[in-house]
Amino acid sequence: MSPSIDQIAAQLQGYDPHSLRASDVNLFLQRLVEPVIETEEATVFEALGRVLAEDLVSPISVPPHDNSAMDGFAFDGAALADGVPLVLKVVGSTLAGDVWSTAVGRGEAVKITTGAVMPPGLDTVVPLELVQLNGATVTLAAAVVRQGDNRRCLGEDLLQGQAALARGDLLGPAALGLIASLGVARVRVVRRLRVAYFSTGNEILSLGEPARPGAVYDSNRYTVFGLLRRLGIEMIDLGVVRDEPAALEEAFVAAARQADAIITSGGVSVGEADYTKAMMKKLAGASGGVAFWRIAMRPGRPMAVGRIAAPEGRSAILFGLPGNPVAVMVTFLAFVRPALLQMMGARHAAPPLLRARSTEAIRKKAGRTEYQRGTVTRDAQGILRVATTGNQGSGVLSSMVQANGLIVLHHDQGHVAPGDELDVMVFDGAL
Repeated sequence: MSPSIDQIAAQLQGYDPHSLRASDVNLFLQRLVEPVIETEEATVFEALGRVLAEDLVSPISVPPHDNSAMDGFAFDGAALADGVPLVLKVVGSTLAGDVWSTAVGRGEAVKITTGAVMPPGLDTVVPLELVQLNGATVTLAAAVVRQGDNRRCLGEDLLQGQAALARGDLLGPAALGLIASLGVARVRVVRRLRVAYFSTGNEILSLGEPARPGAVYDSNRYTVFGLLRRLGIEMIDLGVVRDEPAALEEAFVAAARQADAIITSGGVSVGEADYTKAMMKKLAGASGGVAFWRIAMRPGRPMAVGRIAAPEGRSAILFGLPGNPVAVMVTFLAFVRPALLQMMGARHAAPPLLRARSTEAIRKKAGRTEYQRGTVTRDAQGILRVATTGNQGSGVLSSMVQANGLIVLHHDQGHVAPGDELDVMVFDGAL
């Protein structure tokens, strides 16, 4: 049975829903979410972005034979002597796809192309550009190669019976190539995660609706769509839901019936029209509950998380995000994306951080985590530098477009001086 919200909270030392550390949010979510267990087969072309459901054991060795890493001449490297040139008689040639079966004597060589099987007894290849060709012989100057150079050995990449990929690996382009190199056409993957999402608020306009005073066009659904699309998730778009109890209940129930997770934006603060919070509590049911947090972070302070139940007993994990556009993206990248990856069964869910030196002074109050939009560049000395994108307001979405990462100023960290090293959560692969 899954642990309740209260049980998880009790496991966190110093848990305070009114001032929760950002690091504790991730610990909480790691205990709350559970991986999807259903699996399915996918072709190599369908497997991109999917999570492997079982270890993939190599059915063959890769490469399946010793082969040449260069266009050149293959010979027995034992003939090499320190400080002495070597003259070899060329007795034939072999191409990639051919198999040379004739014995090659000491002092003889075979012209060979990249990828061609090494003739029996030969273990070294000298590149074409490093020899002098004189009729049927080639001359190697002293010390141009050593024995064993430019030869790819059988099983150098993978040996038959070795684990090529592990359960929980997120399959990227390189993994697809590796799978294909084994002659494997289909792999077992975790089924796609189903995520329902919607925006809330009477002031929110959908695209195509005419502008009106006091209203704004919805951007959150489109950024959430883009973030989910990058994860290869099955998305259920429930549109914009008005701040009305009946409409919110209908949306939550519809989402819980279809999805593994629900993402909302707006309606988790303390405003009079924020009915979302009350509806979340009503629908939490016996299957879980909902926690409402004030996270010690900027931007993205208000957030709700928990489980929402449908009348039939099915439940979904809920992520109730703030309404400000940048806060939505920051909380998604910092908390929701790692949790969804965990639900997908991925072994590595935490976002990678790189270190870069600040180009400027940054004011920072200790006691909260700040995520500032930044641009990372490399200077003439090859050192990574990061600068903020200017206005860090939680509604300034244009600054997210200008940024290529989030500067992570940790909870206990204070003011930053120019030249200080900082952690940066890079966007590549996430945005």
